[in-house]
Amino acid sequence: MMNGKKVVVVMPAYNAASTLERTYAEVPKDIVDEVILVDDCSRDDTIKQAQRLGLRCFRHERNWGYGRNQKTCYAEALKTGADVVIMVHPDYQYTPKIIPAMANLCTCGEYDVAIASRILGGTALRGGMPVYKYVANRFLTLSQNLLMSAKLSEYHTGYRAFTREVLEALPLWENSDDFVFDNQMLAQSVYFGFRIGEVSCPTKYFDEASSINFRRSCTYGIGVLQTSMQFRLQKLGYKQYSIFDKNGRGLSNANPQYYSDETPGDTPAS
Repeated sequence: MMNGKKVVVVMPAYNAASTLERTYAEVPKDIVDEVILVDDCSRDDTIKQAQRLGLRCFRHERNWGYGRNQKTCYAEALKTGADVVIMVHPDYQYTPKIIPAMANLCTCGEYDVAIASRILGGTALRGGMPVYKYVANRFLTLSQNLLMSAKLSEYHTGYRAFTREVLEALPLWENSDDFVFDNQMLAQSVYFGFRIGEVSCPTKYFDEASSINFRRSCTYGIGVLQTSMQFRLQKLGYKQYSIFDKNGRGLSNANPQYYSDETPGDTPAS
């Protein structure tokens, strides 16, 4: 716990067997009350590794996509009574060592959302981020800040924390099951007026770290611009979109029949 709030880490996993243990080893157990892993029907031994580590773990019946994985992660985290949920990728690209900083932002009452920015500390390129991804990141972030009247340093990090209030309020079930889910979620947070804080975060690019290819990066970029335009058009009153509908489907609309509980034993470890 931190500041009297329960902190739960969620790990959306896909073929993360070779990096999961290294990632989990750096999770600060004195801060984090529970760790939940959701496996998106991996082809490797991700679930076996998670079970060996004693994690609370769930497995999708098929490869639904990164966005659906997060929906499952957050839905299951809320069931544990989490006050703050922090998403950490189990591919060891982001270090769990800054979990305390992110948790503090969301448990101190000053912020509703915290994101770990690779841009703030100027470490993205030094950490191995491909130049084309860095340029695209800066262009998309500038475009989104202009269209959404916001001032974030980046929208494309996969390392973020949310309070329970945010996860219960956002119409997350209206979002994509693909990679653009990340961006839609931050756009929703801005749209509904939640306070977003940022911390600097180093990142590592290496062979075992997950990364989408150029074609899917282009698809993601188009989705980001579309999300920002939808945000702008709805703010101006020209259009209405389900992802920005306060009465849209949230996590309570999740259908748990598409995944199974693979938690070992009766008492999952934290």
